[in-house]
Amino acid sequence: MGKTYERIDNRLRSFIEAQPLFFTATAPLGADGTVNLSPKGLKGSFAVLDDHTVAYLDFAGSNAETVAHLRENGRITLMWCAFQGPPTIVRVHGRGEPVFRDDARFGDLLAHFPDIDPTPHGLRAIIVVTAELVRDTCGYAVPFMTYQEDRDLHARRFAREDDASLDTYFRRKEHVETSLDGLPGLPLPLPPSTF
Repeated sequence: MGKTYERIDNRLRSFIEAQPLFFTATAPLGADGTVNLSPKGLKGSFAVLDDHTVAYLDFAGSNAETVAHLRENGRITLMWCAFQGPPTIVRVHGRGEPVFRDDARFGDLLAHFPDIDPTPHGLRAIIVVTAELVRDTCGYAVPFMTYQEDRDLHARRFAREDDASLDTYFRRKEHVETSLDGLPGLPLPLPPSTF
């Protein structure tokens, strides 16, 4: 039932871009480390850059496990599953990198997300993933669910923050600057936003 692809072709790209939700999975190298699995949403915050590269906006939150794991070892898997339409699951296994605000590539990467205003979300980084393995499988057991709309709570919560207050928020959170397993997480203070 499953198939492996050499690249993210147009059919896979169309499927990926149509999904309102995807999941990221990362883990530290240590055998006793904590595996992290995170849901990601917000329309316009994900982009297919080319046949082997995808990226998504990493917004403010109460931890930074994905960033910490990527800084340590780069391993990441992204997964999309169809809650409507044909039962399909697509996974991209690859190497990821957090591109922070002070990176010379940040502005060019941000241009790939024209349909979302990152300002009210406390944008911390852009996660860039190079696909090493692309697979699809059946989603026969995935239930039908209906997408209504994105929640506006994230934007409402973080729109009231500026760079200084966002930095204070992150420093108060136990697992933003350092991961659950003690790995370096989000580098603080945040570089000033230029978007």
